Amino acid sequence: MSTRPTRVRLFGSPFDAATCEEALRTCLRWCREARLPHTLITLNAALVVMMRRDGALRSACAAGDLVVADGVPVVWASRLLGAPLPARLAGVDLMTRLLELASRERLRVFLLGAKPEVVRALAERCGHEFPGAVVAGWRDGYFKTDDQPEVIRQVRDSRADMLFVGMPSPFKEVWCERHREALGVPLIMGVGGSFDVLAGYIRRAPRWLQRTGMEWSWRLMMEPRKMWKRYLVTNCTFIGLTAGALLRRLLGARPV
Repeated sequence: MSTRPTRVRLFGSPFDAATCEEALRTCLRWCREARLPHTLITLNAALVVMMRRDGALRSACAAGDLVVADGVPVVWASRLLGAPLPARLAGVDLMTRLLELASRERLRVFLLGAKPEVVRALAERCGHEFPGAVVAGWRDGYFKTDDQPEVIRQVRDSRADMLFVGMPSPFKEVWCERHREALGVPLIMGVGGSFDVLAGYIRRAPRWLQRTGMEWSWRLMMEPRKMWKRYLVTNCTFIGLTAGALLRRLLGARPV
């Protein structure tokens, strides 16, 4: 009988204490079983902060079938608050491992999001680097509200086993949860800017920055206009949330 990773609560959100291998096994099981839709959520500090004021995002994350920590600060906070998570599972790394899994198991993949040239380049790269995976379809993320039924139909008719949604937060989390039944894909994962990284349009931070929890500074340097508010404001807010939660824990109050 299969078991799921231990689920804990931090900052009012569920997190699954899963290693990368446990997450991959869970995703493979979803793809092999009946075609029931599941969502994989990668939560970082910015999303934790957004959830405080966005009820739709909070509900979408709470409904995630697998919710993992995408951020070293979240892992550090979990250890301070007595609910330790084993490791950071960055969305771009997890997507890469899932594409490797799809290649090995000959699973069908749909890529939805980013600019047309980016998603096209990613689809081509998948064909070269993950030859066993079937790219069942791809579409850019610049569609209008009126186009959504057609987008959903395209994904559903592709019979994809994995759907990667490369769009910003909180749109991607809310959209994936709202349409999960209509999409009918066993694994639905929002991956944000991972398409740009994997397609070679944006360089990722050096490994030493990733390990020290400072990858955000690299992205801020790469895209200052886009990222300054997210990182400088939300990171400070996250530090305040962690400090407040730690103080309540030390005083014996219930966690938030």
